[in-house]
Amino acid sequence: MAIEFYNVKKKKKVSINEDDVKKKTYERNGTIRYAFRAVDDDGTNLTKFCSKADFDKIKAPVEA
Repeated sequence: MAIEFYNVKKKKKVSINEDDVKKKTYERNGTIRYAFRAVDDDGTNLTKFCSKADFDKIKAPVEA
């Protein structure tokens, strides 16, 4: 299954294979945000924020 990200350099949506996606949590002032991270073929770093349910559903490694 592919995950859709928005590439700001290309100004369009791109699909990244689930195998190339990593999970990351961001904590600020006691609030936790969940995100998927990947790198596009042109080298652009991609981030997509998601719900905890989507975060738990995807089997991907967690970034430090």
